[in-house]
Amino acid sequence: MSTPTGPASGLPVRMPRPRQPGRHRRPEPLVAPEDAPALVLAVPGAPSSATRSLAEEVVSIARSELPGLDARIGYLDGDGEFASLASVLAHAAEERAARFEQARAAGMDVKEPDGPVAVVVPLLAGPDSALLRRIRQAVMESRVAAELTDVLGPHPLLAEALHVRLSEAGLARADRARLFTVATAADGIILASVGGDEAVQAAGITGMLLAARLAVPVMAAALDQEGSIASVAEQLRGSGSQQLALAPYLIGPEIDASLLEEAAREAGCPAAEALGPYPAIGKLALAKYTTALGIAPQQAQNTPAR
Repeated sequence: MSTPTGPASGLPVRMPRPRQPGRHRRPEPLVAPEDAPALVLAVPGAPSSATRSLAEEVVSIARSELPGLDARIGYLDGDGEFASLASVLAHAAEERAARFEQARAAGMDVKEPDGPVAVVVPLLAGPDSALLRRIRQAVMESRVAAELTDVLGPHPLLAEALHVRLSEAGLARADRARLFTVATAADGIILASVGGDEAVQAAGITGMLLAARLAVPVMAAALDQEGSIASVAEQLRGSGSQQLALAPYLIGPEIDASLLEEAAREAGCPAAEALGPYPAIGKLALAKYTTALGIAPQQAQNTPAR
């Protein structure tokens, strides 16, 4: 029997159990290491307000995944209103040097940082040797200690993003359980990439993952190779596909939108939107950053920058 002040004498008292580590325990929230290098998103293509909006959304997603992240945007063809990649890197280096001098002037016992000032992540779904060469050149010309990562794909999250874009356009079922009867669902997908043969091969890996999701054939083609789109469309129709769809394996800024429209006409089929600022893009950009710094998720809160 209980008393006003608690259980009666002799009765068991329920005590809170101590939290035990284990696979079901909620992971600790990630926080960017103190004085970590900046993540600089290298944006290809002609700068525009639409491109800036897309890039800002991508870095916003990355910041939401890793609070405290210093994320910046550098445009490969930037100038004036749209800061160039080289100028963004130079500014990051100046700010880092200024922080060090301020700390030293305040009498703090600090060592001059010897790691990279920034980690440059190309805003590209697949390899494009011409664009990557220009990004690498811009990093070298900045004379800043920066590390350049690989492109974002291939990756299962990009297959998911492609699936979502196709379903948004009414060209694929949202999943195998819902919306099973989509009259306009494609029975063959052309995965359109840029960057030549290397890009087509890389897109083909993500294409296999997309084919497994949709249970329809998926073939990669190059937007920048004459006849590639038409040839793949012919192969798909020759193998029995009647309703084709074009899925851009692109984020958006790296190519003129008119080329996608032309490719869809060439293939004689509708097209989905480019990947754009799909949440997976920001997450993959952050993954490239943390991998470059050797930061595992469980270490991110307490690991110092290299």
